[in-house]
Amino acid sequence: MDIRPLRIEGAHEITPRQFPDGRGVFLESFRGDRLAEVIGHRPDIIQTNVSVSSRGTVRGIHFADVPPSQAKYVTALSGSFIDFVIDIRVGSPTFGEWDSVLLDTRDRRAIYLSEGLGHAICALEDDSTVMYLCTATYNPGREHGIHPLDPEIGLRLPDGLEPVLSDKDGAAPTLAAARSEGLLPDHAQCQAYVASLT
Repeated sequence: MDIRPLRIEGAHEITPRQFPDGRGVFLESFRGDRLAEVIGHRPDIIQTNVSVSSRGTVRGIHFADVPPSQAKYVTALSGSFIDFVIDIRVGSPTFGEWDSVLLDTRDRRAIYLSEGLGHAICALEDDSTVMYLCTATYNPGREHGIHPLDPEIGLRLPDGLEPVLSDKDGAAPTLAAARSEGLLPDHAQCQAYVASLT
């Protein structure tokens, strides 16, 4: 597999090698040892999540308190998504910026997001299914959100796609409001926590 760093420190695009034949296709969708070579430690996967979304569904921007936060390894099982990683770490040189990866069942890419990063997905087809491998269990008291349509962040959704948000995501604060409320992770603290995992 090919592992490529994204513009946001701590985020990587993973493109697996596929082996098609008359029966179908085989691929290694996750290699903890290969990922460890790039990020400096083997992620301790302790929870998997699966969500199924209709076209236009936008989930996120979600993040969790550091430590321990929650690193994620995300891939599409059916349909297609735009997967967004947003740098919400105060003090980061790319604070407020984002990058994205197309997740689908053609290239079967995945994205890895380190602890402290913001995450959102947008479904491009009905019945699109995504799977998350997570390094921490869901803890509602430590989970937060930022409005995915915050113009300061400016996530680019496809033309003609009408975004569908949950009530919770629709009521989430802007990046500026989350920062003023002290909800955002600190870049140096995130780096120190990730370094402690090696």
